[in-house]
Amino acid sequence: MRRLLIPCALLLATTGCSAFADDQAGGDGAPSVVTAFYPLQYVADRVAGEHADVENLTTAGKEPHDLETTVKETAMIAEAALVVHEKDFQPAVDDAVEQNATGDVLDAAEVVGLQPFSEEGHEHEEEGHTEDDGHDHEGDLDPHFWLDPIRMADLGDAVADALAEIDPDHADDFAANAAALRTDLEEVDRAYTDGLATCERSTIVVSHDAFGYLGKYGVEVAPVAGLSPDAEPTPAVLARLQELIDEDGITTVFNERLASPRFVESLADDTGIETAVLDPIEGLTDETADDDYLSLMTSNLAALQEANACR
Repeated sequence: MRRLLIPCALLLATTGCSAFADDQAGGDGAPSVVTAFYPLQYVADRVAGEHADVENLTTAGKEPHDLETTVKETAMIAEAALVVHEKDFQPAVDDAVEQNATGDVLDAAEVVGLQPFSEEGHEHEEEGHTEDDGHDHEGDLDPHFWLDPIRMADLGDAVADALAEIDPDHADDFAANAAALRTDLEEVDRAYTDGLATCERSTIVVSHDAFGYLGKYGVEVAPVAGLSPDAEPTPAVLARLQELIDEDGITTVFNERLASPRFVESLADDTGIETAVLDPIEGLTDETADDDYLSLMTSNLAALQEANACR
């Protein structure tokens, strides 16, 4: 974690000693927190409460994989008391953070401990993406940790610790907010464990390889594309998926809101099965503007239960 060290005597604080400079505070004097994409924003908002101004680099309706930082985003990073990002998920953000961040930097990947892609998903990844798809696959680690609610809770604890160092006057509030967040996330985790315990099928066919963390609930993922949601699947991948759909009696192919549905719809048409939405929760859209992480996870659970005939 990078920290701008400023002697307390130089800080313009009337009480206590907050470790952030004036240019790292929002308009209300609270520390500025910048997050790279929606799940990180959700955690930071919940933990910070009213004691920090949280801004997100990836705007609603945009694919976080494709974010390119502008002068505006670079300035946000430079002025933030805390930047929360995930190393290797958004290379442009990584570069901007490395070159411009002056406050603390929290790498979510380091906090939560990423798991490797599943063998099945990795095979699709190798076959289904082109060399110039623009995404970093180094290390074969699955970046989509937020689909595991317990890892999200662990990130919340780390954000609380980071904010407590920046603004110790509100450390107790940050800790309490993180504890409340963990309670909510543990409830989601139990709902998935119970709700997916007895299903006719365990395999789901999805638009891209973003759902591997559902494996803890017994879900096996077969992606149409690899890590990049817009990568064109090869004929070999499509043939394998058609065979899997027939053998396992799969009734549904899942698409998502932030990516084109053309490959999923084509596969569904060819196999005579339905399509439905399974949200990777990488970002909000106009359609989900009134939702949040918890409600989207609940909707995903219902979609999984219906598709796999869980009871």
